[in-house]
Amino acid sequence: MAALERAIVGSTPDIIVPCDDRAVWQLHELHEKRPALRPLIEASIGRPDSFHAACHRTELMATAQRMGLAVPETRVIDSEEDIHRWFREFAGTAVVKVDGTWGGSGVAIVASAEQATAAWNRFRAPAPLASAWKRWLINRDPLAFWSRRQATAHAVSLQRYIPGRPANAMAACWQGGVLGTASVEVLCSQGPTGASTIVRLIRNEEIATSVIALARGLGLSGFCGLDFILEEGTGRAYLIELNARCTQLGHLVLPNQGDLAALLCAKLGARGVPRTEMAIDRDVIAFFPQALAWNPENPYMQQCYYDVPWSEPALVRELLRQPWAERQWLSRLYHRMRGRKPDPLPSTGHFLRLAARLGFSSDPAGVIVK
Repeated sequence: MAALERAIVGSTPDIIVPCDDRAVWQLHELHEKRPALRPLIEASIGRPDSFHAACHRTELMATAQRMGLAVPETRVIDSEEDIHRWFREFAGTAVVKVDGTWGGSGVAIVASAEQATAAWNRFRAPAPLASAWKRWLINRDPLAFWSRRQATAHAVSLQRYIPGRPANAMAACWQGGVLGTASVEVLCSQGPTGASTIVRLIRNEEIATSVIALARGLGLSGFCGLDFILEEGTGRAYLIELNARCTQLGHLVLPNQGDLAALLCAKLGARGVPRTEMAIDRDVIAFFPQALAWNPENPYMQQCYYDVPWSEPALVRELLRQPWAERQWLSRLYHRMRGRKPDPLPSTGHFLRLAARLGFSSDPAGVIVK
């Protein structure tokens, strides 16, 4: 918190752009504790009366339902009786979710009251202190102890399971207005509740309506991401999540719109650097390096747009390596003792062969050039 406050005060920014959920929650906390920073924080992420809905799933679902948007039934769980009451009322699959989580963690798909009770007990149990020390020492997570303290206040909820395809939207907003939106359906992901790796651009009126309504109703500014389920059979778009931060769609140069980052910069009066990237010419997009790591032989890989930062060869090389924290000696020793192998990443040779197929080549130093 102190480092975040020093960064804001020291840089005197025009806008703050959070890129992960915990940064958003810390901005909420700074807004409460530092009156001098309130105008900047509100200009960056929206009105303070929207903060609660952005952090609590049940409040978001209730707010969206009052706006007339399609949302699955969602209720807070306070006891095992609440769980049994739910399954007496709603037969079939449900989803247990805990606030204060991201990236698919804190989500469990359950088919019975017994499974839901087990997930509820697991999510509400305090994380061991040893886990926080591990995250701080091994994962180099500076918020490990802060997150552990915050977890005690997180609510657990049950949500009706909507069978269908996941979809995402990211919007650039300003004072409740929507400057632009990028919407996709998820074709491949890192597990049933994980982040997407391959997506398809779509136009969906229900998603567009939900984005506009939430931005206006919550007075959002900056970037936000919304998660939907496109219901099987009907195609109806059910809103299931709001992330008041950047997601992985904001840099994509879309036909007839450009990228969301440039739209927000233009709104703020910033003079952008001339873009060298052409607009995306395909509907299917593979995120780099996740798609190559998780789905290297997927049939979609033969027909998609590869989201590779070709003009930044040093960045490409870095993204083909394990994360910085996992390359440190303490992390390597820890995982070797536990017998854990690093997460899969495409080999440099595999990537260079892919680059060659796409019309790129490498010089002797491995720099990718067109």
